[in-house]
Amino acid sequence: MNKNTIIGFVLIGLIMFGFSFYQSKQYQKQAEAQAQLDSIAMVERAMQAAADSALVDSGETTAVKVQVENTPVYKDSLLNQARNAQEQIVALANDKINVEFTTKGAQFHSVKINDYMSYDSTALYLVKPQMSQYGINLYAGEYINTKDFVFDVVEHNDSVLVMRMPFSNGGYLQQKYTLAAGSYHVSNELSISGNVIPRNVSSLDIDWTLTVPRLEKGYKNEKQYSKLDYYFDGDKKPEQIGRGRDGSERVNAKFKWFAFQQQFFSAIMTAPQEFASSDDLSVKFFSEDEYKEQGKLMTCHAKLRSEFQPGQDVVIPYEFYFGPNDYEVLKSYDQSYEDIIPLGGWIVSWISRFVIIPCFALLGRFLTNYGLIILLMTILIKIVVSPLTIKSYKSSAKMQVLKPEIDQLNKKYPNEKDAMKKQQAMMDLYRKAGVSPMGGCLPMLLQMPVLFAMFRFFPACIDLRQQKFLWADDLSAYDSIVDFGFNVPLLGDHLSLFALLMAVTMFFYSRMTSGQMSDDPNMAGMKFMSLWLMPIMMFFICNNLSAALSYYYLLSNIITMGQTWYVRKFIVTEDKVRAEMVANANKPKQKSKWQMRLEEAQRMQQQMQNQNRR
Repeated sequence: MNKNTIIGFVLIGLIMFGFSFYQSKQYQKQAEAQAQLDSIAMVERAMQAAADSALVDSGETTAVKVQVENTPVYKDSLLNQARNAQEQIVALANDKINVEFTTKGAQFHSVKINDYMSYDSTALYLVKPQMSQYGINLYAGEYINTKDFVFDVVEHNDSVLVMRMPFSNGGYLQQKYTLAAGSYHVSNELSISGNVIPRNVSSLDIDWTLTVPRLEKGYKNEKQYSKLDYYFDGDKKPEQIGRGRDGSERVNAKFKWFAFQQQFFSAIMTAPQEFASSDDLSVKFFSEDEYKEQGKLMTCHAKLRSEFQPGQDVVIPYEFYFGPNDYEVLKSYDQSYEDIIPLGGWIVSWISRFVIIPCFALLGRFLTNYGLIILLMTILIKIVVSPLTIKSYKSSAKMQVLKPEIDQLNKKYPNEKDAMKKQQAMMDLYRKAGVSPMGGCLPMLLQMPVLFAMFRFFPACIDLRQQKFLWADDLSAYDSIVDFGFNVPLLGDHLSLFALLMAVTMFFYSRMTSGQMSDDPNMAGMKFMSLWLMPIMMFFICNNLSAALSYYYLLSNIITMGQTWYVRKFIVTEDKVRAEMVANANKPKQKSKWQMRLEEAQRMQQQMQNQNRR
């Protein structure tokens, strides 16, 4: 046997020995973890059996409970003591929020947001007692979850709370919470000191489940604007889960923060060093019956992984935000929190961020009546877009003047085979009169982003929350003048007066402008949609939405009707339009590329017809 063969056998032996040693250690760890889990399960079964047994009297039940509580579950004696210790509630508070903590798990017990009230005029709790479970899973010689242990309070004053859980080897796990004055922001520092964690462990898991209570008047509106968000550092917008429906996602990449977002308030957790991943980010909504009877909106869950550098001492910072979804407040934290507010796509969002929100805030400095603020904003918007509106009216007036001639062309070319001839004749008529068929549509289309921006802004504007105006007791919710006591399909259980008035004014405005439409049979469907279908659809849509939104559309319709009458009466009169059209007709006209293409298509169609006849 040569030297190389001997070395080979020795290396193989060493590898097999190392592998066997590693496997035995892993098996021992798994056996210890399983024994621990079995012990916990045994204790829980014993407690359940003692509670369920009707044959055991109170004295015997107490004896069983004492025996169960004294049963050691963990190898570390101090952990067993912490498991059986009595929890207490301690609090931090400032002028913005009151935060209560329970020493069991060193976690949030309740969070009350000052200066805001719930829909029923009671104190607003974003986190209610027994509705939040926050635990940290880690391996410290044995698997533990912090929510199972009672921590010791080692420091507590107006702004700082420090809770600590000691280990037998002299190490400890510590949670430090800091609440600054005038802030919705709670800083958290998780510390693991001493030889608590083995050096080959470099991560821990966070498990947070929060049941968000009902805070608003209407189920559909609150549910529609509630969701879960998570944000990758550097992205333009956070990712969304839910928004009115159940949803869950697994995130296999690092991300910066996530938010349990109710319509107007959010609980946001941020990791400055980023979360490594998430096995589950999910939201599940309660039914409308549970919403009304139990006062619960949704249950949010986040199962996260945080990584750290192994060592004797580990410090991991986290940050929590418990507060309103106020654009300026969220923006002040410089974490892109404000992007959770649903302001629409980039064009609509740009209008909301740089036009509507600043304008609304400016008016809010001088006025306290939000109904009046919305009226002034509507008038201001109408003034800004009035050049486009007048241009649209001029085009519509010209089309009205040409209506008799257009109707004659429809009679002259009634057959579908003559559609190209009719189109060419109409284009010649438009060219001579100086009319653009799209002249009335384009100005209106340019106004659509403003309408969509308002549609997004009002339901998400916390300034309107619980603001009264006329018969509406909350402009951010629907204004109910009749409560049915039962659900009507598509309509709901109530009747909104602002939505009804908006639909009525929409009908009369459509009726005012429908006379300008051609008598072409092909336009009959368009007339029906404009006159009847759109007002009815908008009524059903807005009946459950923000009263401020319906009020804005109502004002917009009334002002638009007034503008239409004034412009027709004094600015775009029929005589002025005819004079302008005559002047345009006498000018030499150059055919547009579109007209040239249309004429070329007509010639080709004529040639094909001639060939078919031959």
